[in-house]
Amino acid sequence: MATFLIITAILAVGVPVSRGGRCVPGAPCDVSADDRSVLQAALAAAQTYNNQSNDSFLFRPQRIIKAQRQVVKGVRFLLDLDLCRTVCRKRDKPQKNLQDCDLQPPGPLHQMFRCHVEIWVVPWSHHRVTQRLDCQSERREQSFGQSERRMMVSE
Repeated sequence: MATFLIITAILAVGVPVSRGGRCVPGAPCDVSADDRSVLQAALAAAQTYNNQSNDSFLFRPQRIIKAQRQVVKGVRFLLDLDLCRTVCRKRDKPQKNLQDCDLQPPGPLHQMFRCHVEIWVVPWSHHRVTQRLDCQSERREQSFGQSERRMMVSE
């Protein structure tokens, strides 16, 4: 009987992430890039990038490539996305909505980063932590990495 329980426990570790379209509790689960909470997490990633970058222009998400959500004492988002330079300058009057900033047109000022971000959100306490933000330039000239930045969500 004890052997059966040990084997069952070992096999349980290899349980698939989803069954019949449902997520296994505690495991990352694929979600739509159009999900409202995913879009908010992508904007939070851009905010973290903009706060850490020395660039004169703001960056915003252009495309979410992959999105996962994991429920762990809050919600953890794992996103792969493209951040692109906008025409909005950091020194100018702050934009109400980063999405209102147009992207830089193709040319010398156009720049895009492919990023992986992990953001942990605790909605009931308005707490957000960017646990990981790794970005690689599309030109492979620069890379930007950041870990454990704490920010409060203002909603």
